[in-house]
Amino acid sequence: MIEIFLQTLPFFGLILLGFGAGRSGFFPPEATAYLTKFVFYFALSAMLFGFAANLSLAELLDWRAAAAYLWACAALYALVMAIAILRRNRLDAAVIEAHCAVIGNTGFLGVPLLVVLLGPASVPTVLLVLTIDMIVFSSLFTMLIMFSREGRVDRSLPRKLGLAVARNPMVMAMVLGLAWSSLGLSVPKIANEFLTLLGAAATPGALFAIGASLADKSIERPRIVAWLSFGKLALHPALTAFAALVLFRVEPQVAGVLIAAAALPVAGNVFILAQHYNTGVARVSATILVSTLLSILTIPLIVAWVNSF
Repeated sequence: MIEIFLQTLPFFGLILLGFGAGRSGFFPPEATAYLTKFVFYFALSAMLFGFAANLSLAELLDWRAAAAYLWACAALYALVMAIAILRRNRLDAAVIEAHCAVIGNTGFLGVPLLVVLLGPASVPTVLLVLTIDMIVFSSLFTMLIMFSREGRVDRSLPRKLGLAVARNPMVMAMVLGLAWSSLGLSVPKIANEFLTLLGAAATPGALFAIGASLADKSIERPRIVAWLSFGKLALHPALTAFAALVLFRVEPQVAGVLIAAAALPVAGNVFILAQHYNTGVARVSATILVSTLLSILTIPLIVAWVNSF
């Protein structure tokens, strides 16, 4: 446990460094936005392409693991939405709370952190979780929000969702990497060195950007924030463990990666969605801050447990 906690400290140290730089004004919001773009469109995409190019589609598509993760996410999504509606929230506010409880920071935090803590064998499962989050639950969120606002789902929605997925550089990096892998070709040495050099910037850049983006967050509605943070950091991995180990009998090492991925704090893109649809912005912002801070303690506990598998 102590050894794993010490392994995570450099990662969270970079987040704290970014937070300090943003809080002091040395790294303004405009700089954070451009750093995030660099990581999202270039560094992280290069890293994901490199990972995917060394995988086969069969390695990524573990249907038992996918079913377990989907079951856990759907159960928690429904629970959080139901509780929000019982508190007399509107449907769009209930949806954003449910999204908080399910969508973890897999891209910016999970990919670099879990690969170090759980080893290279965790890569296919981490990418599977990332794919489900970006495609399945992003689509579900959009459909529910449209229904709550307009009372119906637009017929053009499938085309819009398809275009949104195609414009996501992380998705396209994985698709292109898997396509390259399917050709049975190795990545040329010069190209591989380029991808390695660019991908190496993903981890420090992403973690610094996470910290800087938290600098202007404040804690409002603490009871709701505490509930959503508990849902993300405790209920999500607990339900994932139940689904993976009991319901779907996922291979233990794969189940461990699923559980660790479910224990990640709330993703920053949930805040972007809240801003875009103007719903629950303050509670989402605060939940990202609180869940990220608490995850400094909770992630080592979860990882120490799943390592015993």
